[in-house]
Amino acid sequence: MEQARKQQIVARGRVRSINVSKRKGTRKMPCEGGATVVAHRGLDTDAHAGDWHRQVSLLAWESIEKARATGLDVVEGDFAENVTTEGIDLLALPLGTRVRIGEDVLLELSQIGKVCHTKCAIYHLAGDCIFPREGIFFVALEGGARFFDALDLVVVRARHQHALGAIRAAVAHGAVQAEELRLNHRARGLGTLEH
Repeated sequence: MEQARKQQIVARGRVRSINVSKRKGTRKMPCEGGATVVAHRGLDTDAHAGDWHRQVSLLAWESIEKARATGLDVVEGDFAENVTTEGIDLLALPLGTRVRIGEDVLLELSQIGKVCHTKCAIYHLAGDCIFPREGIFFVALEGGARFFDALDLVVVRARHQHALGAIRAAVAHGAVQAEELRLNHRARGLGTLEH
């Protein structure tokens, strides 16, 4: 089993910070003691946890550094990401990519970026919100264990068709606006969601 897992690794990075908030649309605070990921829900103490396709959000530290270079005074969690990563090109990952954090947590990429219909509290506090352009969302396939900062984040494989099925199901159940996903998917050059 371990040999098969090693063969599937396509990229490595690290978890720089794990962040949660009690309300949506606000900055998240780093969890000093880690957080528990619940399968099919997300981080147990976060407002975004639930039965939908955006259970766990990731943003690269490199994206935050670009925002800092423009003069924004921002740190991990300020763009409402659950996991701040470092050393991995998140925007290069296709839908359906599976990411393992530590030994127990397995996530599957379900959405890249998002449409920001209104300027949230993050935009007003920070002066810009990079998350709609550079953040990505996952569903939690496996979880249950606490995970902590500085653990390895490993991209283990991509399953594009499986993710499309999950996204179509989310649209059918009204969990996400179909037009938002179509625009996002088309912009990434991943074909069409119509089937």
